[in-house]
Amino acid sequence: MLDDLALAQRAAIAGATVGMRYFAHVQDLAWEQKVDGSVVTEADLAVEEEVRRVLLAERPADAFIGEETGELGHGRRRWILDGIDGTLVFVQDDDRWQTLIALEEDGQVVVGVAIVPAQGRLWYAARGHGAFVADLVDGQVRGERRLGVGEEPAALSSCRVGVLPPVELVPARYRAEVDRLAGAVVTADWSAHAALLVASGELDMAVQVGGKVWDYAPLSLIVTEAGGRFSGDGGQSHPVTGTAVFSSGETVHNAACEVLVAGAATV
Repeated sequence: MLDDLALAQRAAIAGATVGMRYFAHVQDLAWEQKVDGSVVTEADLAVEEEVRRVLLAERPADAFIGEETGELGHGRRRWILDGIDGTLVFVQDDDRWQTLIALEEDGQVVVGVAIVPAQGRLWYAARGHGAFVADLVDGQVRGERRLGVGEEPAALSSCRVGVLPPVELVPARYRAEVDRLAGAVVTADWSAHAALLVASGELDMAVQVGGKVWDYAPLSLIVTEAGGRFSGDGGQSHPVTGTAVFSSGETVHNAACEVLVAGAATV
């Protein structure tokens, strides 16, 4: 498993190199809107293809699924990829975009990597081995620090919560549930994906709407290996699509899910 984590880190760094080349000239990069309303660019595909190339070279028998590259192969081991997660902020010259990689074995996520290239940080976890963040310096991983969620707040009303996408950009179909949650918590800005900040103890909770398996699989492992909780808003575990909740503790997690589901029922 640790060999797989090391490989995923190498693939993430290779993808980051490609992504940063595009990011350097992002103002000239064309983008389009997909059917689901998300934004896509040439960079999304190029980064994801580079990540898959690196992984395939060493794990040719493994299966793959990616947001842009689709499915390849079948088997008990499957890599789950998102070349650029946060394309909307990427095209706005915002440094919070990331590349996500997960390895699933027999339906369970066992490796998760999130690299934030423009911030020079790499977040990662292997099941049973904890979660970590490190600096990326000249393509090398430096200064590894163990992650740990903060103390669970006494009540949902005191939770610092990052919402993704930003509240003002939440699609109409999720607006009611997000507005209801925002009224019950303390919403907070996020300097990197809010789930990563839950893992580091900087936030108490992250809620993301409209996501798919490639958006959540790596982050779910990083947060849970840091001692936190992850589920869909209905309490379901991996794989999750739609709304996902990452949190520092059981009680506030369940309370947030109740608010989100009640809000969704009113749509």
